[in-house]
Amino acid sequence: MLNEIFTHTPLYFWAILSFLIVRGVIALRTRELAINKLFIIPIVMTVLSLIDVAAKFGLAGLGFSMWAATALVTVALLATFARARVTPAGTHGRVTVRGSAFPLILMTAIFATKYVSSIAVVVKPQLNADAGCTVVVCVLFGLFTGYFVGRLVRDLRAYRGFGGPGNLKGAAYPC
Repeated sequence: MLNEIFTHTPLYFWAILSFLIVRGVIALRTRELAINKLFIIPIVMTVLSLIDVAAKFGLAGLGFSMWAATALVTVALLATFARARVTPAGTHGRVTVRGSAFPLILMTAIFATKYVSSIAVVVKPQLNADAGCTVVVCVLFGLFTGYFVGRLVRDLRAYRGFGGPGNLKGAAYPC
């Protein structure tokens, strides 16, 4: 059965996994980048998450509500309590981002959740209408989305607080 699952997996799915692994490996090291590059992964993860919720459970019911509520709460918590990953870089509009394994772990978890839930609803189509399955999958996707967006919000707040390279206080830069 596993062989059949892997052979029927569309090629674009493996391309997405490859992209996520590459981005996760890049996130392992501390690097300097333009502030607008911080938006890439939160946007990609939000779109992938929302597409999956819509395809499996629709956008007008329990699934979307659970996804949105979980994402919003997670964003609020991270934006308020998480430590920023960015510090000023030598050039305006650029930041130094601290490396971490957590993005790789989360992106892999998102992929695994998407893959397993997709297989589950193909094998047992009634799971699309199962409230328990809907809640579990949509809450997981909401947590993942909320993490990436909340981290972005926290980093942008830190960026606005930079007064110049090496200084975390002072006049805010426009974003």
